[in-house]
Order: sequence, then C-alpha cells, then structure tokens
Amino acid sequence: MLEKISEEKVREAVELIRRGLDERKLRARLGEDWELIAEIARARIKARDKFSRDDLWMDLQGLRYSTHEEVAKYRARRLKEFGVKSIADVSCGIGIQLIFYAMNVERAYGIDIDPLKVEFARRNAEKYGVSNIEFINADSLSPEIAEKIDAEVIFSDPARPPEMPERRLEDLLPSPLEVYRAYGRKTDAFIFDLPPQIRRERVPWKGEFEYIDLFGALNRLTFYTEPLARAERSAVILPAGARVESDPNLENIVEWTDEPGEYLYEIPQSVDYADLINELLHLLPVEARMLLREKRRVLATGDEEIRSPYLKRTYRVVGIVPFHPVRINDFLRKEGFGRATLRISVPDGEYWRFRKRVEANLSGERRAFVFQLGDRAVIAEGL
Repeated sequence: MLEKISEEKVREAVELIRRGLDERKLRARLGEDWELIAEIARARIKARDKFSRDDLWMDLQGLRYSTHEEVAKYRARRLKEFGVKSIADVSCGIGIQLIFYAMNVERAYGIDIDPLKVEFARRNAEKYGVSNIEFINADSLSPEIAEKIDAEVIFSDPARPPEMPERRLEDLLPSPLEVYRAYGRKTDAFIFDLPPQIRRERVPWKGEFEYIDLFGALNRLTFYTEPLARAERSAVILPAGARVESDPNLENIVEWTDEPGEYLYEIPQSVDYADLINELLHLLPVEARMLLREKRRVLATGDEEIRSPYLKRTYRVVGIVPFHPVRINDFLRKEGFGRATLRISVPDGEYWRFRKRVEANLSGERRAFVFQLGDRAVIAEGL
C-alpha cells in the first residue's frame, strides 16, 4: 500500500497543506494515492509536538493512539532496569513505544492485524535506526502467533472504544484479558497500557499501577504485572522524571484546611489518581495542608515557597474576594493584572461569558490565576 509513496511526495504534501490548498488541488498535484499521502502529511503536521522527528509515517488514527516520545523513552528506561532481553508488542500500531523498547533489548517483535500500521511501524523503525524488530502482520491472539513469539515480556497498548460510562478491560481492543490468556502459558511478565479512569479493582492481576503526568496533564496508566512491579501504586511526572511510590508504612500526615496560606501548591493528577497524596506530602520540604480536591485540580497550601519537581506548579496568593466576576475584575484592575486564567469548574456554555466579565478592561503584563473555594475566589500569581 505504501510502495509507491515516497518521502519526497509526503514532504511535498506537507508544504501544500500548510499553504492551504484544498482537496481538488491536492488531488491534482499529488496524483495517485493522494488521499493517503495527504493524511500522512496532516498527521505529521499535527504530531509536531509529540515526537522529536518530523518525518515519521502514520495516519491520523495511528497518531491518536501512538505513545508520546517522552513517555516511550521513560518506559523503555524503566524496562531496561529489569535486564529484559526480549519483548513483544502485540498491538504495535505505528510502533513508537515498541521502537524505544527495542533500543534497550536484544530482540523485539511487533504484531498488528492492520497491514498499513505494520508498514508504518517498519518505516518508523528505520527512521530511528532500529533493526532488531521482527514485524508480523497477523492476529496477535491467534494460537499460531502466540506459539511463535518467544519473548520475556508482552506489552499491549489496546485501542479504546468511544467514551463509555465506565472503562472495562473487556471493551479494549485487544482485551488485556485475552492477551493474558493467549500468552500467559509462556510468561507472567506483562505491561498493559490502560485508561487512567479504569477502577483498579477491575484488574484481576497483582502488580503495579503507574500513572504518568506529561507536561502537566494526566497522560497514561501503565499496569505492570508482579514480576515487573516496584510498588502497588506509583505516579511519574514527566519530563522532570519525579516518581512517587505507595508506602503503607508512612504516617498519615494529610490534614485539611478551609483557609489558604501564602502559597498554593498544585498537585499532579497522576498523584491524585494513584491515591498518593500522603506520600507526596512526605516528600515536600515544608509542611503543607490540603485545600481543594476536584476532578481536574488538587491544591495544597502553606506559608513557604516550594520549588519541587513533585508539584505541577506553585502560586503566591495575592487576594481573596467573593466569587463573582465583577468582584474578581475589580480586584484584578486595582492590582494591575492584564490577564486571568480561570482554574475553576464552569459549565462549558458559561465559561467564555464568565471569563469575558473577569477580564473586562484589564491592562498590563501580569497574569492572575483564579481558583474557586466555595463562595470565595482565591487569586494567585504563578511562580
């Protein structure tokens, strides 16, 4: 399918799309297979912040499900610490995670039922200079393929279905349950990429749940079966590389307060999802108390400035006013703020109307961060 598509033709398509050419003109300029060429080009443009290379092969679906390069590198480093010699990715897609795993093992397998994805992965491996992967276009769950694969570790990053009320292993493609049944006779070392929202009790194996934050947002949940586990739960903050592990022997020092101190400490989502707030507070150099815990943000507070890789961000509190856009706006104008970032949960239909009222007639370079604490607005400045 890709035999007639050259690197030069995809690069040409990238430039044409950036110039704004419509489909009729793309068809005329790119010729045969123009649709696939254009999709590869659009995926490259969209992926500019996801990979260090701008010449990778992928379609838009492959890009959507691919692993960010920062995450792929981290997980490959972690696997290397276990001295693993071989690994199989049984749903490899365009191959990014597999390629970085392969850089740290002697032998690797990449299996996918989609022939186009396999060819993308093969070409991407060449781009990264990786040559120790055996690519297989097949159903990874078939007994013949499972018998053929000789790997110490099985990795699977299954496709997610459209949003559902609750995430379940049975709904992932391929299901980790089926992957385990297919390969469990040959190894007990598995790595599964799971939806972070899945309830841990739904996973039937012992092991480690590792939640990964990437550039300030929850990105991944990686489950390691027991031979590869370091703790029951962990959180990793990338690209800083800070890691928090569960420790049942720690004294519980989590205390709550209704009053903000001089500073706010924003806790990464990965730490919250992993239920590691107590462990995190033990790692901070000063005393902190919990102030707010919502789905999208968790705040602690204290009276000392903290610069820590374990925190998403630290803010200095500059004011507390009634939670009303006019009162917030009055304060921001008086203090010389020119912009405001709302760290509040406002219904989608009201967000821009609320923000417009908050930012009315502001001028200046200072940016305020606005948090809601009950009927009060806590106004802070990022450090």
